[in-house]
Amino acid sequence: MFVLKNSYYLYIENSKILNLNLIKLKNKFAVIYRNIEKTENIANLLKFRRECKRKYIKFYVANDLNLLQKLKGDGLYLSAYNKSLKHLSRKKTIKNIIGSAHNNKEIYMKLKQGCKQIVFSRLFETSYKDKKGHVGIIKFNLLNNYIQCLIPLGGIKRQNLLKLNLITARSFAILSEIKKKPAKIISRLF
Repeated sequence: MFVLKNSYYLYIENSKILNLNLIKLKNKFAVIYRNIEKTENIANLLKFRRECKRKYIKFYVANDLNLLQKLKGDGLYLSAYNKSLKHLSRKKTIKNIIGSAHNNKEIYMKLKQGCKQIVFSRLFETSYKDKKGHVGIIKFNLLNNYIQCLIPLGGIKRQNLLKLNLITARSFAILSEIKKKPAKIISRLF
């Protein structure tokens, strides 16, 4: 059994974490590059970006307009903690803006920031000790009826992947499973 959605968002923290040869479908995948700890070599990122473009994989850069322009990315990703409106002055040069939110207040902030889609976290329960609570399938679907640009994230593992077929969203995002076993999770996405 496979998960059928229009698009899949894969979070990465460096360009070496994901083997793009695993991705066979065109125009279905998007990579969100959010380098939190250290800056990666720009030459490696440019090579990775070219490979994404060749494979028709969208490439988003998190919270960094300058890096977005250097890499000629497909869009800007605004983290939940990013409350800035500075990017709006350069909105004409940004193709697409997506954001991240954990509650209603953050959702409305992302809408104010001009986000076309919002990654809403935590769909399922996670094992992070400092991150508790999740919305579940029913609450997510109810929220998605009102705000139809939501993309679920959080607690998505190989064991509960098929439950995503019950989600009314057209996409979903994966973070921790990509770090652990990217080949196994990508092979079940269609």
